[in-house]
Amino acid sequence: MSISTRSTRSTSRRRPLAAAAATAVLAVALSACGSSATTHSSVNSGLPSGANAPVSPTPSAGGGMPGMPGMPGMGSGAGGGTSAGLAAEQDGYRLDAQSATLAAGRPVQYRFSITGPDGKPVTDFAVDQTKTLHFYAIRSDLTGYQHVHPVLAADGGWTADLAALQPGTWRLYASFTPNSGSGKGTDFVLSRSVTVPGQAADTPLPAAAASTTVDGYTATVQGELMAGMAHPLTVTISKDGRPVTDLQPYLDTYAHVSAFHEGDQAFAHLHPETAASGDHGGPSLTFHAELATAGDWRLFLQFQTAGQLHTAALTLHVS
Repeated sequence: MSISTRSTRSTSRRRPLAAAAATAVLAVALSACGSSATTHSSVNSGLPSGANAPVSPTPSAGGGMPGMPGMPGMGSGAGGGTSAGLAAEQDGYRLDAQSATLAAGRPVQYRFSITGPDGKPVTDFAVDQTKTLHFYAIRSDLTGYQHVHPVLAADGGWTADLAALQPGTWRLYASFTPNSGSGKGTDFVLSRSVTVPGQAADTPLPAAAASTTVDGYTATVQGELMAGMAHPLTVTISKDGRPVTDLQPYLDTYAHVSAFHEGDQAFAHLHPETAASGDHGGPSLTFHAELATAGDWRLFLQFQTAGQLHTAALTLHVS
């Protein structure tokens, strides 16, 4: 689903929906791989030591792709601007990393820092969905999705612990909001690409579908998506033919959704308009979706039931 990568923080996450979509009933949910509820990603075990090691930024590592113009915001937490998460630098803020290559087949650490317009590492970040920075990894064929929450050292260096990566080209995204400086209160999504050496075998993107089933949960999608227009998207979650009403809070909401555009890996992030209030979410969740780019998008929805975190994947087509 298409979004731009920088927006005023309150615009997409806390204000009511824009007038064009204010009367629409919006909703989303999906279903997929399970993972431990004690972590915030599908992988956070078996990690090497040294997670708090300081970063020595090397601006040339893993260079970012050029921005994509004309990508308006979508949903909340998407960010605004013009890069759709495909740039390493925006408005003076830069994602600096130590390496453009990561090892295959074993857990790895990706060390990086966010530097501000003054060239110094940023250490003051606002909290978004209980975290000061959200970090995503995905391969160029939109497989291998990971969503983790790195550790920040006192010197401004971050360490993201990633599960084993398959050979190929990966893009790593940092989503954050400075809590001071010229970018205070503004969402950013910056990214860099890395190479994982080895024989890469691309997986074809699954065809767009109205439903998906995983871990016993079925998500059924309703709504026609059109590029450049705000549309409602409703997904109903069921299990064994019965509506699911026991979704538990995850990152202060009943679902966390990330999306990546086929081909260029443009990034989108949205989450329900309704805040979580106990272990009784579902069967429907509400989202505002404004999709600027036509084509197929791979959506990853994370939701929690009975202490288990599930990560669901679904391909949606935008006309």
